[in-house]
Amino acid sequence: MPFDRRRFLASALAAAPALPLLGALPRPALARAVPAAGPVPGLYRFKVGTFEVTSINDGMLSLTLDQFPAADHAGAEALLQRAFHTPAGIPTAVNAYLVNTGDRLVLIDTGTATAMGPSLGKVGANLKAAGIDPADVDLVVLTHMHPDHANGLIDPAGAAVFGKAELAVAEVEYAFWTDDGILTQAPAGVQPFFHMARAAAKPYAGRLSRFGKEAEIVPGIRVLAAPGHTPGHSMVEVTSGTDRLLIWGDIVHAASLQFAKPDWAINFDVDQQAAIASRKRVLDQVAADRVLIAGAHLAFPGIGHVGRAGEGYEFVPAFWQS
Repeated sequence: MPFDRRRFLASALAAAPALPLLGALPRPALARAVPAAGPVPGLYRFKVGTFEVTSINDGMLSLTLDQFPAADHAGAEALLQRAFHTPAGIPTAVNAYLVNTGDRLVLIDTGTATAMGPSLGKVGANLKAAGIDPADVDLVVLTHMHPDHANGLIDPAGAAVFGKAELAVAEVEYAFWTDDGILTQAPAGVQPFFHMARAAAKPYAGRLSRFGKEAEIVPGIRVLAAPGHTPGHSMVEVTSGTDRLLIWGDIVHAASLQFAKPDWAINFDVDQQAAIASRKRVLDQVAADRVLIAGAHLAFPGIGHVGRAGEGYEFVPAFWQS
């Protein structure tokens, strides 16, 4: 039977329930709620074998394109536009990671505390929201001693936040930041980094251990050298059963730029050529081996994989696990 538009409309109208006149329509009930006082805790838990890993957000800060001196501005602006960023405001997260092995609580990096402004310094509050007392942390591992990774070791009075934890840092890293000769030769704008690194480590002097280029510091947690950003910049490999996670510290600072262009170093790199070499090596390895990675400066929770894309790479965030 051919479609009869008039018959269809007439049938539909006949089947519709009777409606009140327009003027008699009831007023909708409006739900009114007080806006939340702030964001929910920056926490994300996931499993690596039998280990429980918690990504902890410390906040975020903005970078600028001028901080990547080798970047081609036209190409960089195209990449930033694709990521909905601007040259004057490239957002980057600051993340720390807590690993519960079942026997030990191991915190990798500590955030900024009060060192870098009000948009950061949330690791302490987020640990509390996760039900973690700093006194329960057994070991703190620093990927390096920049203030966005180490300053959370101390409170505003300079006392240790983690009352019983051992502190582990690369031997080369510790030697660099505590060398008076290097300090006196450093530019004036860089010298505060030396003072902050020393102040952060000072209350842990009696429980400080220093590791070499590669070492298993507790069963299932191994440190691996990735120098360049700082002389002793390190990554932390977490292995449980057949699962593996590489917490790579500061291999990437600006995801919108450095995956596509790994030879664009940031001006914070102590040795830019070594940092580029480490970044290329690590990106190539994790892409080839399909290793799950976690980045201190990837958008929270900072977990995902790296794939090859043309002459560069791309970040593929891990799917949220509830």
